Amino acid sequence: MVDLKKFLEKKAYNLRRLSLIMTSKAGSGHPTSCLSAADLVSVLFFHAMSYDPRSVIYPNNDRFILSKGHAAPLLYAAWQQVGVLKEQDLYNYRKIDSVLEGHPTARFAYSEAATGSLGIGLSIGVGQALSANLDNLSFRTYVLMGDSEVSEGSVWEAAELAAYYKLNNLIAILDCNRLGQSTETMHGEHAERYEKKFQAFGWEAIIVDGHDITEIIGAFDKAKKAKDSPVIIIAKTVKGYGIDSIANKLGYHGKALSEEELNIALKELEVKFCGLEKVGEIEENSGLAEFDEVESYWQPKIPDRPSEKYKNNICESLELEAHAYKIGEKVSTRLAYGHALSKLGDNCNSVVCLDAEVKNSTYADIFEEKHKDRFFQCFIAEQNMVGMAIGFDSRGKMPFVSTFSCFMSRAYDQIRMAAIGQSKLKLVGSHAGVSIGQDGPSQMGLEDIALMRCLPESIVLYPCDGVSTYKLVEQMSRYDKGISYLRTTRMDTPVIYNVNEEFSVGGCKVLRQAVIETIIGNKDNKNINKNNINIEAINKDFWDKACIIAAGVTVSEALKAYDILSLEGISISVIDLYSIKPLDREKIIEVAKKSGNKIITVEDHYVQGGLGEAVCSALANTGIIIEKLAVTKLPMSGLPEELLAWAGIDALAICKKVKSII
Repeated sequence: MVDLKKFLEKKAYNLRRLSLIMTSKAGSGHPTSCLSAADLVSVLFFHAMSYDPRSVIYPNNDRFILSKGHAAPLLYAAWQQVGVLKEQDLYNYRKIDSVLEGHPTARFAYSEAATGSLGIGLSIGVGQALSANLDNLSFRTYVLMGDSEVSEGSVWEAAELAAYYKLNNLIAILDCNRLGQSTETMHGEHAERYEKKFQAFGWEAIIVDGHDITEIIGAFDKAKKAKDSPVIIIAKTVKGYGIDSIANKLGYHGKALSEEELNIALKELEVKFCGLEKVGEIEENSGLAEFDEVESYWQPKIPDRPSEKYKNNICESLELEAHAYKIGEKVSTRLAYGHALSKLGDNCNSVVCLDAEVKNSTYADIFEEKHKDRFFQCFIAEQNMVGMAIGFDSRGKMPFVSTFSCFMSRAYDQIRMAAIGQSKLKLVGSHAGVSIGQDGPSQMGLEDIALMRCLPESIVLYPCDGVSTYKLVEQMSRYDKGISYLRTTRMDTPVIYNVNEEFSVGGCKVLRQAVIETIIGNKDNKNINKNNINIEAINKDFWDKACIIAAGVTVSEALKAYDILSLEGISISVIDLYSIKPLDREKIIEVAKKSGNKIITVEDHYVQGGLGEAVCSALANTGIIIEKLAVTKLPMSGLPEELLAWAGIDALAICKKVKSII
């Protein structure tokens, strides 16, 4: 009869063997980081975790996040041992046509999250654990970290919040192998220092020998009994364990073994873990033959079916009933965001809201008032907040994440990793631009459009009034290809759209074309539909002299400029480019060609990477002249109108620029 210990030892041996072969065949990878954690992963996958290997989407499966993503071969080897991969699949590791990438990504269906940028996994685990509680599910989330990555501040942001929410369904494992990439880790082999740190943050901590299967089993069994706190298992391990030539030695991180070294290493593993007395000795009754008997021992622990209290992620409708904004009324776009999100929460129970202690500024508190159980206060820890959102998204939630646009940049690596993982986060950055006024440059988001535009599959939306904001929140909820970013502002802006106006991702609104306004302004033409006017048939001397493209707060400035220039007999067109990525290239070209082939972009953002550069990129080689008005130097405190004038992006600056190019 095969016992559990022998079975898990066999699995750990297989994990080591496969990790070595995979990295050597690829010619790159991190074999030593896999060798140190093989025993931990063996006990996790084949004893501690409950999951249905036939259904990766089963809602009550325990979840495993490999935060030390460079040990990806260990993850792939574990799933091969479970039976969802063939051994031959593993040998395509790191090849361009394989889903088994150097660090885990969403291309591998059994990967819970894209990892590899260290310090993100625990935050994702916090989001998953909170999602389980919200849905009344009993699954646990396990997060395997390395001791190098716990130098990251985001780990401690996550640790603190996990304890705050008393997440006893979150179990972290720390592979304390002493060695980082180029030097010893901060605390080296002193596992007790990590123990004291996590205990100080409110965690239960268990120290074990990370190569003693019996101790590891006991630690996981104990961790499952936690009552009101998360648990961390701190495993004292040896980097490169099992191969004497590389074990516990610097200089081998990220280095695959040569073919010759691999053959020697595999034989050494057989001797150490298969019970052979000497290399190459395989008798019928030897340890290796006995090892082969354990393959049929394991049966997966299928988790219980969800309880009757399980909340499916149901969206009755993503259509939002129009909010009663009146044309001419002044309302901030951040307030309209709060109204829209609250209404979306009424319709869709998968919507959750995360905020970084600025809910009364972002107006996320409007959502909280109606949906307290789905609002999660993340405090001033933006990196952890975005990581948590990735976890929520992975469990079928629709996370809206709000903070000041400038502080969103603190979490840019997490946002970047969310994009790599194809997470569908809804990010909302408020208080954008110099228009926030007297708080000064530290509070002014002036880089955010550039940061969000360059993410793969992202969309960037920048509404100018309450109606467009409300409608674009609805559009965000429908977008499922990647990250969506909504830029909102502090100052009140006039409502310019009727509540029935429709908006689409990739669209824009032509607000003014002076020649058309002149025609329909004539009392004899009051019944003419401006959409039916053929501009081509009108004498070109009467066409607009330039096209102003604005978004957000500069839309109202562009409309003021239109009125001023009209009085001076200068005609211009005005476009609200509320969708900066993607943008409506065809419509912009169409209007520009009837506006003297001249465009002036106006934005409350630094010139680099913003609206102007988006338009320039889209219209390259069209022959259209493009001038950009944007913030070009470090701002200061002042009144909003003073700062718009100082930056050269107010109505008078637009008028001046128009006159200079016509």
